[in-house]
Amino acid sequence: MTLTNPTTSAPPRGLPPARFGGGAATSLQQDLAGPQPRRSPIDTRAAVPVLDVTLPVANEEARLERNLRRLHWHLTDSFPHSFRITVADNCSTDNTLRIAERLARELPEVVVVRFQQRGRGNALRRLWQVSPSPVLAYMEADLSTDLSALAPLIAPLLSGHSDIAVGTRLARSSQAARSPQRGFISRSYNALLRAVLGTRISDAQCGFKAVRADVVHHILPLTKDDGWFFDTELLVIAERCGLRVHEVPVDWTDDPTSSVDVVRTAFADLRGLVRLARDLGSGRVPYMEVRREIGRTPASGTAASRLGPLLRLVGWAAIFAGAYTMLHFLHVIG
Repeated sequence: MTLTNPTTSAPPRGLPPARFGGGAATSLQQDLAGPQPRRSPIDTRAAVPVLDVTLPVANEEARLERNLRRLHWHLTDSFPHSFRITVADNCSTDNTLRIAERLARELPEVVVVRFQQRGRGNALRRLWQVSPSPVLAYMEADLSTDLSALAPLIAPLLSGHSDIAVGTRLARSSQAARSPQRGFISRSYNALLRAVLGTRISDAQCGFKAVRADVVHHILPLTKDDGWFFDTELLVIAERCGLRVHEVPVDWTDDPTSSVDVVRTAFADLRGLVRLARDLGSGRVPYMEVRREIGRTPASGTAASRLGPLLRLVGWAAIFAGAYTMLHFLHVIG
């Protein structure tokens, strides 16, 4: 049920010019797709919000108001264009929905959408498909990422330099305060991605991403996952379509009160990885057609194209070895 329809609600008020710079944690950025033609810059004079930031939430009553006000203040103070914050409520059973609705009545830039089906991927796919904004982003509701990284995340999309921008906690200049368990699982998972699918994205799971709507609308119909694996699936398909992916090092602090089941999420991601590798190998994901539609060519000489079947064989072995190692590690520290 939609509480505030993002396709029909009035656009937020325009904002006066303001600062839009990055912090020290985001000084190093890298282009992951190789040489590609630039797209046209985003028209920031349009009547619709230039940026639409989605906050997926589920039972976040304890911190939603504080973090939503913090994000709203940051955008008002530093983003020189119109924006919208979309709170995507995933079947909350506490006061999350009521708090979000109250804030939406107070803050014109905030809208609330209620989903009866849980899943971050489901919420993002459905919202991004109908949002009128040319730049779409999302971040975790706990605001684990330092918001100083938001400007460098959005800037390459506005300029036309890149199609997708992602935060990474694994760059040398990143500062990530995480438990050894979470850090180990994250690094192992991304190593599996590189081995199985040849991706060059360093941190596919980081909950801090932005996309250009004009290209992501071609890719969203190719994604299937409704949960946490949605991020990975979107990025891998984007690479196969030849999109320019821009990485931004971020400062990240894990929330000790997070209710996310890390082990269950990790194995769900592994199942998604196997399914996606199978779909790509069998041709069930028509990324070649999409690549022609959006006018991109893939980066030449990627790991996947050079090593082919041998890499996939090694990748399957790595999946089982990684899963066994992760289980052993969790047993030791548990």
